[in-house]
Amino acid sequence: MRFRFIKVGEAKDYILAAFLLLLSLSVGLSRNEGGLNSLRQVSVTLVSALQTPLSSIRIYRQALNTNTYLQRQNILLQDELSRLRSIEQENRQLREMLQFSEDSDLTLKPVSIIGKELNGINSSLTINAGSSGQVEEGMPLITSDGLLGKVILTNKNFAQVMPYFNSLFRVSARIQENQAVGIVSWTGDNITELVMDFVPQTIPVDSGFVVETSGASNQFPQGIPIGYVTRTEAEAGKETQRIFLKPFTSLFDVSQGFIVLHSPDTSLVNLQRKYDEIFE
Repeated sequence: MRFRFIKVGEAKDYILAAFLLLLSLSVGLSRNEGGLNSLRQVSVTLVSALQTPLSSIRIYRQALNTNTYLQRQNILLQDELSRLRSIEQENRQLREMLQFSEDSDLTLKPVSIIGKELNGINSSLTINAGSSGQVEEGMPLITSDGLLGKVILTNKNFAQVMPYFNSLFRVSARIQENQAVGIVSWTGDNITELVMDFVPQTIPVDSGFVVETSGASNQFPQGIPIGYVTRTEAEAGKETQRIFLKPFTSLFDVSQGFIVLHSPDTSLVNLQRKYDEIFE
């Protein structure tokens, strides 16, 4: 491939044309400063008009970033607040338990509830104490507020408790204000109510009356609070009334409790066995 070099004589015309073009541009620009100023004003106005929405977009993005950061901080603070409330509730429960154990005449073993199965018919609780800690089947689980249930299974280190919201749960009870006795159970219809049966209609029972263990079954010590009366219903065709109770303790919130180290009186157990043998 060959390159063609332009001679100086041939480039004369190009150089002259470029010089004249530059000269004409400079003269035109110098004579139209007003037009240039107008062009500058239009440009400035256009840039200002564009700058406003662009600035708004920038501010909006900054606001989004700030909002995301504040949301994250809010989640962290809410988590910290929830944790502090949980600690406060646990401390309150422990203080109440300590005061209760000091004032109570019962032999108590403090336990933690480490498992809950609150599914209705076969509800159960698991506690971190078993036979090595003197926990036996039939012993009641209570809090400083009242009865939670009774132990039904044990091994060396753990035990399972049948709570009062279980279709098989039964406890002999009495009304504190008039000493009327009956049986407290759960019908399975309402997870906020227990019922007390076999109380005669002739015995007046008002809302707010306290129901506690009677000790008549020789299984639980007497005087453990169960709940308070919310309403009563006369049973059709019977001379008894059904009493509805609200438990003093909540299975859903509780995490600590006491096992009452109570064993049935063997003399009474033997007497009941002999009585049953007579009518076999």
